[in-house]
Amino acid sequence: MRQTRFHGRHETRGRTCDWPGCAEAGEYRAPGGRASGADGPGDFRWFCLDHVREFNAGYDYFEGMSADEIFRAQSPLHGWEQQARAFRPDAGIDSTPRWADFADPLEAISARARAHARLRREGMAAAQAGFTPTEQRALEVMGLGADADRRTLRLRYSRLLRQYHPDHNGGDRGHERRLQQVVEAYQLLKRARAFA
Repeated sequence: MRQTRFHGRHETRGRTCDWPGCAEAGEYRAPGGRASGADGPGDFRWFCLDHVREFNAGYDYFEGMSADEIFRAQSPLHGWEQQARAFRPDAGIDSTPRWADFADPLEAISARARAHARLRREGMAAAQAGFTPTEQRALEVMGLGADADRRTLRLRYSRLLRQYHPDHNGGDRGHERRLQQVVEAYQLLKRARAFA
């Protein structure tokens, strides 16, 4: 039995090659009349190995398209202007869920997405301000943005020391790990070129 993985060969299930006059098994799939898309796989033609190679050599995806259609198809945003099936007004009629009606009352998803976007914006700003990735993580530990200056760094360090140090918490050592992170972050940041 021939290897079927990685090269597109499919079991024939009795299919013969669609090439005119060929009686070989149709084991290789090629695009048919209706293109595949978000709503289904489309039509396929089935060829033997030699004829699928010949078909692929002459295949032109853009055949029959106008210049505007070709330009639109080559755009990186191509397909994004279409509404996905789950968000259409008629979604939910069949068995697909209607995600447009999804409620997130505890903001379990949207809050995390906003936090991720905020961290990404802050990371970009920190990189533009001259902070290395390690220094950016130290800024996050300190709860500072890329616009912080040396004085703000010292004030935040003092506040965090009072907040996490056992001497200021009645001997509670439950925050030692966080305190160590703050001390290490401060030691790194006070030597950063951005604070020079």
